[in-house]
Amino acid sequence: MKTVTLRRVYDDLSPDDGVRVLVDRVWPRGLTKEAVHFDEWVKHIAPSTPLRRWYGHQPERFVEFRRRYLIELQDVQSQATIERLRKLARTTPITLLTASKDIEHSQAAVLIDLLRGPHTPTLGDAGSA
Repeated sequence: MKTVTLRRVYDDLSPDDGVRVLVDRVWPRGLTKEAVHFDEWVKHIAPSTPLRRWYGHQPERFVEFRRRYLIELQDVQSQATIERLRKLARTTPITLLTASKDIEHSQAAVLIDLLRGPHTPTLGDAGSA
């Protein structure tokens, strides 16, 4: 597998980024579409608005957020997107982009684990961090 990395959308471009995939549901504040260098925006695999609002980027809620988010990702469209990105990552570097300030406690951190891992977690895997 090639490299799968995680960066803030506000960070400078890197020649090592490969395919740049925006994984937020909401467009990043203060940026125009011309200013964000991305190849794909997969907002349908971002957390639902109710889950995002409940989480509120509170690190103490991350384990529960991750569990709930993995449940949301069980739909057919999300699974197909994750599998497509995993296949792409076998041949080219991928950079997941998020506007989150705390990327280690963001949906992008959950997604990168899915892409780097040996399989797509099932609901039984949702409780592990």
